[in-house]
Amino acid sequence: MKAYGPLIAAAVDKFGGRYLARGAKPEVLEGGPAHNILIIEFDSVEIAREWYASPEYAAARAVRQGASNLRLILVDSFVKDTAVAR
Repeated sequence: MKAYGPLIAAAVDKFGGRYLARGAKPEVLEGGPAHNILIIEFDSVEIAREWYASPEYAAARAVRQGASNLRLILVDSFVKDTAVAR
């Protein structure tokens, strides 16, 4: 996983991604176990899909495979303003 970090960081940077949470240790209040959480924001869903399909991310994914149990989820909107979420 040490080799994965620089590869994914470079891929995220190339596509203008911004880390909103990285290495967070979640406290599970409901549901199954959770591990580290990484939240990356892109300017659009289309750019996120381009990042995921990119050769840069493919290289990172190849290094990570077999080293971690990852669940990758694309969310099309993320509410940052808690006043909007109410």
